[in-house]
Amino acid sequence: MEKIAIQESKTVQTRLVLPPDTNHLDTIFGGKVLAYIDEIAALTAMKHAKSAVVTASIDSVDFLSAAKVGDSLRLEAYVTYTGTSSMEVFVKVTAHDLIKNEERLTTESFLTMVAVNEQGSPVPVPNVYPESEEEKQLHRTAPSRKENRKRRAAIR
Repeated sequence: MEKIAIQESKTVQTRLVLPPDTNHLDTIFGGKVLAYIDEIAALTAMKHAKSAVVTASIDSVDFLSAAKVGDSLRLEAYVTYTGTSSMEVFVKVTAHDLIKNEERLTTESFLTMVAVNEQGSPVPVPNVYPESEEEKQLHRTAPSRKENRKRRAAIR
């Protein structure tokens, strides 16, 4: 099977944090951020697989700081590793206060997406190869995250 540069799957979205998206502290609901993360992970995986995809798991979500009303959210995602039909997708969310011109990392997440055909059966996906230092680090550590997912599944 062919190998594709990780960068080829990179997807970026920008969102504005609006009052209906926030809690009583005027910071964005975590569930809203999760919905954005799942959406961009699906788009990224579909771009890579050239196929429909389903979310197999949200492996981790680390909320590192809050985004508030008026912030711009930048979501960046790419496929870091592949199995036969599965893809690990890394999503990074950054908040940007457009008035003060300040940026901060708010969220990092890993999801596993599976490419499927029209009947919902898994289909093969191309492998990936890293180029940047961040991509190399995430690609190198992906097998450990995969093992953690297997261990977690075994204790259900």
